Amino acid sequence: MNISVIIGLTAGFSVLILAVIIAGGSVLMFWDAPSVMVTVGGGFCALMVAYPLPRLAQIPGLMRLTIFPPKFNLAEMIVTLVSFSEKTRREGLLSLDDDLDALDDPFLKKGLQLVVDGTDPELVRAIMEIEIDEMAARHDSNKKIFDDFAGLAPSFGMIGTLMGLVLMLVNLNDKSMVGPYLAVAIITTFYGAVLAYLVFTPMAANLDSLTGEEVLMKNMVLMGILSIQAGENPRILKEKLVSFLPPAMRAGIAEEEGGAG
Repeated sequence: MNISVIIGLTAGFSVLILAVIIAGGSVLMFWDAPSVMVTVGGGFCALMVAYPLPRLAQIPGLMRLTIFPPKFNLAEMIVTLVSFSEKTRREGLLSLDDDLDALDDPFLKKGLQLVVDGTDPELVRAIMEIEIDEMAARHDSNKKIFDDFAGLAPSFGMIGTLMGLVLMLVNLNDKSMVGPYLAVAIITTFYGAVLAYLVFTPMAANLDSLTGEEVLMKNMVLMGILSIQAGENPRILKEKLVSFLPPAMRAGIAEEEGGAG
């Protein structure tokens, strides 16, 4: 679980609520159903125009992904790749066929299967790079839904503001209605800003970060697969793969190898 997302959202809304209370107001003063309809409902309707419903149905899952992200253990993957390299040096590439069924990583499994099948190295590279590029494109397309809603929410907040101002001006003769309509005009902008800058823009950045981590992992795996196919020395392979790690993580590789042994 990415606890920072929970802490960030909880703390963000708590700060807003606390600021209202300290200012002597009430949280209920900031609740307005018509404003929610315009900002959230209007923004979502605009997304329906831009994206098919099956794509929009992914939104809850994408939000959940920011809280429960997949784990990319680069150090563990390095140990795995080096162990495969050592095995192929002893027993040959075909010996990897016995290990394929036990692999949980589909990308690694596919790459090694291509190697075992005797696929040309350049073709292996091309196939795997296409898969990486297409994965990144899909993820970027999903992130764009959040980016778009982050842009639409303030826009519909402004539309709600204009609606509130129109209603206020139409009812200027009734002074009792000026306050409520002016509140609607302002609160819709507030809703749009909160949704954009506290929820959807940060979540889009979170998804972008996850994509970067996965692309890094897959590029490292691809380098390992090609090095194994080329019959490189396992120690050389390890040095190449360790370069993908930040300096703070490199010291743990020896410990990982010791645990694997």
